[in-house]
Amino acid sequence: MSEKLEDLLAAQLAVIFCGINPGLMAAAQGHHFAGRNNRFWRTLHLAGFTPEEIRPQNDRTILRHGCGLTAVVERPTARADQLSSAEFSAIASDFEHKIARYAPRFVAFLGKAAYCGLSGQRDVAWGLQPHTFGNAAVWVLPNPSGRNRAFTLEQLVVAYRQLHLAAGEALAHSRQFPVLEDSES
Repeated sequence: MSEKLEDLLAAQLAVIFCGINPGLMAAAQGHHFAGRNNRFWRTLHLAGFTPEEIRPQNDRTILRHGCGLTAVVERPTARADQLSSAEFSAIASDFEHKIARYAPRFVAFLGKAAYCGLSGQRDVAWGLQPHTFGNAAVWVLPNPSGRNRAFTLEQLVVAYRQLHLAAGEALAHSRQFPVLEDSES
């Protein structure tokens, strides 16, 4: 198993999607959202971010669509509830600096747990947040994990499509220029 799942980031993307942490399958394969029941790639496509559904082994191509990927906590686990609040607190400042360095228009947290852990808030609403994070507008989306059965695929698509619509101009702009990859964490 890999020790760390590589960030897929570049400067000034429209959106950086932030998973809570890598799943064991994603870490073992070295590709984001690689679990066979994970609905991220399908949701992203159906919400309009990509013209076709990206396969996990082609995850780097997300950069061509003005989007990047990272995980808030680098440690892989079978379930997100295996992370402690101390892990989020310990990396909060460094993670915010990482987002500021890449300067996306939006940072989208996939699930409330990571954003609550980083921001110190006990509860947050879905969607656009009132505060920025690393100078980026914050959006909180439902986690697409196959374990998250509180949301159907259709509900995920509706939530992600709202971000796609909000990021429309930034996405169009970022697709006009070649992406210079910079995955240094």
